[in-house]
Amino acid sequence: MVKGGKAPKGKKITLNVAKNCVKITFDGRKRLDLSKMGITNFPKCILRLTDVDELDLSRNMIRKIPESISKFQNLRWLDLHSNYIDKLPESIGQMTTLLYLNVSNNRLTTNGLPVELNQLKNIRTLNLGLNHLDSVPTTLGALKELHEVGLHDNLLTSIPNSISKLPKLKKLNIKRNPFPKTEESDIFLDTIKRLDNLYLVEDKDLCSNCLKKCQQARDKLNKIKNMATATPRKAIFSNLVSPNSMAKDSQEDWREEGKKAGARHDLGDPCVTSTLAVVAYGKNLKTNQQE
Repeated sequence: MVKGGKAPKGKKITLNVAKNCVKITFDGRKRLDLSKMGITNFPKCILRLTDVDELDLSRNMIRKIPESISKFQNLRWLDLHSNYIDKLPESIGQMTTLLYLNVSNNRLTTNGLPVELNQLKNIRTLNLGLNHLDSVPTTLGALKELHEVGLHDNLLTSIPNSISKLPKLKKLNIKRNPFPKTEESDIFLDTIKRLDNLYLVEDKDLCSNCLKKCQQARDKLNKIKNMATATPRKAIFSNLVSPNSMAKDSQEDWREEGKKAGARHDLGDPCVTSTLAVVAYGKNLKTNQQE
């Protein structure tokens, strides 16, 4: 806070400034990037740029998201992380094209999550971590396309079964929450310990043949891993003449041969130079063998 107790005055975003912040992503999407701009109030001028596919307002000092954000009807990607937001607008449920929503590291409470979130039928990634949530709305279980959910660093003591049983869920981060017991948090994860079509199981759940195959595959992977991390053997060149010493010993021979060849050839020709080097090297090697 500045002197006088007033909130810091944020940077004013004009339409021209916003237009200059529209970039094209590698996959051809239009992204409006207003992150780290020191913005304190949602810039209403960007409502005239509703044709963008992605909107990044992260790492600012925004406290409120207006209902008018629903005008971004083509938005697929919305990043609002690291602001001072304590409530999401109900109209966010109308943004049914959203695939990604990040509101982590804000001041959201459970009451600040509107029921309308369950209308985001296409959303795949939802990050609610680093907030002040003491419970998770069970209505989020209606989001059947969710692949990743972040609920870490909140005040949660339980996770609704409707979340852990989402059919396409691959990653659920619930770390650093005050669950009653460590074992209880593990139970929440039992039904989502999967990656694509792979499932984590315990030895006791496998028949003897399957267990044997798994153990053999594991031993094979460990063997490969150990081979990759082993210290590579140094190459031994005991029967070879040291290149550096040979170059030093042959330096005078090269110069002498060069003088002789200079009268007959152009020394700027790399082929001639290479030939002289080979002649000198062979001459010196023959002398060494005789010794």
